[in-house]
Amino acid sequence: MSPGSIREHRGSSATAEGIAEWREFIEVANQQPAPHFCRVVRSGPEIVGYLCGHWDESVILGPMYLLSHAQGQGLGSRLLAEFFTWAGPARIRLGVADYNSRAIGFYLRHGFEITGERYLWRGRMPTLPMTRDAPTADIS
Repeated sequence: MSPGSIREHRGSSATAEGIAEWREFIEVANQQPAPHFCRVVRSGPEIVGYLCGHWDESVILGPMYLLSHAQGQGLGSRLLAEFFTWAGPARIRLGVADYNSRAIGFYLRHGFEITGERYLWRGRMPTLPMTRDAPTADIS
């Protein structure tokens, strides 16, 4: 393959700048956990829920959703426990619809605190910001 055909098929990753960007990406990825987390829960072939999150300047949890018939069975707690393990000792932020009292209660039970005033997410959805600090190790 010629350099021209490589560029055509692989885009900017084949240029000197693209190679430098990939090297930087790999170095960063080796120094910190993966920037994205997403788990899907199935009941047979049906997807009944999911939880996603990512690293930004801190860890962002969201979105998280379970179908109503899958709620109350511990699935959300198991997803969240896996997310906490992935996030490690980082503060976690999320925004929850301020009218979703069930979700707010769920997050409060899992160590989140309401941290600010309500805001409109994307100018439409009233959202309540919450955070959770990583639990401290019990040194007894």
